[in-house]
Amino acid sequence: MNAQLQPTGSAYFITKETEHDERRTLAVLVDNEPGVLARVIGLFSGRGYNIDSLTVSETEHKRHLSRITIVTRGTPHVLEQIKHQLERIVPVHRVVDLSVVAKERGQERPLERELALIKVNGKGNDRLEALRLADAFRAQVIDANTEHFVFEITGRVSKIEQFIAIMRPLGLVEVCRTGVAAVNRGPEGM
Repeated sequence: MNAQLQPTGSAYFITKETEHDERRTLAVLVDNEPGVLARVIGLFSGRGYNIDSLTVSETEHKRHLSRITIVTRGTPHVLEQIKHQLERIVPVHRVVDLSVVAKERGQERPLERELALIKVNGKGNDRLEALRLADAFRAQVIDANTEHFVFEITGRVSKIEQFIAIMRPLGLVEVCRTGVAAVNRGPEGM
């Protein structure tokens, strides 16, 4: 066994030295019923893997189906095992690794977007600079008074991260993010 490669608390500590962690986006279609989210997420925590982003919402009201979008990191082998184990949970209808599907279609990654609400305190020049930068990033002011702004911004994760970093020295107070919503390009559904 390769003790140096053992992540804390992970049941999957035997990895090939050539395997590196990859970022993956998984879409999971489940019954909208109590306890399903806990079961799906328990699969990750039970194996010591973190979830970078998690979104869930009912997508088909008549059939009572919800879609869970999970962004995580791991070796390809471990992520494949997690996908197969997710498929075995009874209320799970389908699991799609959107990252793998995108690569199979010759695309870098699936379409991913996130929404964030960002509160910034600002007076004087910092206030003007925050407004100017928000306009450049196409962020909308959804609340404002003489001491603060609340901006709404949507876009790729990298855009959100960059906007937050730029607002930090201008008086960043609070950030609330929705998590990643993702779909693949093309006419086919999940």
